[in-house]
Amino acid sequence: MPGMPPYRIALVGPLPPPFGGMANQTEQLAGLLADSGIDVHLIRSNEPYKPAWAGRIKGLRALFRLLPYLARAWRGLRNVQLVHLMANSGWSWHLFAAPVIWLARIRQVPVVINYRGGEAEAFLQRQVYWVRPTLKRADRLVVPSGFLKAVFGKFDVEAEVVPNIIDLARFSNVSEEQGLEGAPHLVVCRNLEPIYDVETGIRAFALVREHFPQARLSVAGEGPERGRLEQLVETLGLSGAVTFSGRLDRDGMVELYRSADLMINSSRVDNMPNALLESMSAGVPVVTTDAGGIPYMVSDGVTALIRPVGDIEGLAQAAIRLLEDPELYREVAENAREEVQRYSWESVKPLWIDLYTDIVAYRTAGNEA
Repeated sequence: MPGMPPYRIALVGPLPPPFGGMANQTEQLAGLLADSGIDVHLIRSNEPYKPAWAGRIKGLRALFRLLPYLARAWRGLRNVQLVHLMANSGWSWHLFAAPVIWLARIRQVPVVINYRGGEAEAFLQRQVYWVRPTLKRADRLVVPSGFLKAVFGKFDVEAEVVPNIIDLARFSNVSEEQGLEGAPHLVVCRNLEPIYDVETGIRAFALVREHFPQARLSVAGEGPERGRLEQLVETLGLSGAVTFSGRLDRDGMVELYRSADLMINSSRVDNMPNALLESMSAGVPVVTTDAGGIPYMVSDGVTALIRPVGDIEGLAQAAIRLLEDPELYREVAENAREEVQRYSWESVKPLWIDLYTDIVAYRTAGNEA
């Protein structure tokens, strides 16, 4: 951006591995800001445990990660103009976000909280009185969706929206509509945790197989539910049709979308899942529940097909409808590709730069007064 000041910021957040929404966003943002001329000092909140054996001891491992992290944060905030803090709910907030906000206050460095996570409302209902004093010490609260903005509004906390970033060049136009000939490849791309309810997605796939006997499903994700879900697949007689590929890196996800025909997302709690944005960018139509912020991202019958949380039959029928109707399939895919353009770096970059400029200018003016 012509004439943009050469800011030096501290970007604080997790990095892959493991590959997940916030870690991927931190990694992308760090590279894109640096390419835009901003001096980015990256402070990783999930550094590998040293020594490695500490990561195997519950309770102790938090201490081995937290203390070095806070020491890095204290040093890293010394010569920056602004802190961009990636934050989430639960213990992640208390251990890795809140302390950095207070350290920045001591250093007299402005803070932008970039808050994400579909469990924000439940978290705030339980702990808003603990969270609010720290939130007030930040200069801005930024969320990636209108859904989270509305959640914070319920607690009289003002937030502004800057969307997530998707690498459109990486995911654009990789789908080739192979499955519309009768052997569709469906994908589920979520962590195997209860809030993402992958079981419902698998059960919906079982109903799709009644119409498309050659259909197959790839489950790209890892988590504590894997053993139970593998047993479910066996019980449903789907062992030859369902593949658990584990957690894939970005290149692995591109290859998965290249062969995919449809995504099923059956989550119960959500904000703005990157998996949906990636699928939309890749031209792979999405059938999803209406969890959390998803209706803020996609429109039913326009950019995706949306069904209520837990509606196994509804998800299956929506998938079958798309796979049996090539015209609707192409229309939804094209609309989704167009919609996802607003998550490109070209669209998101000016929002972040303007935000940084306002905060730094305000602080500078205050110091000069």
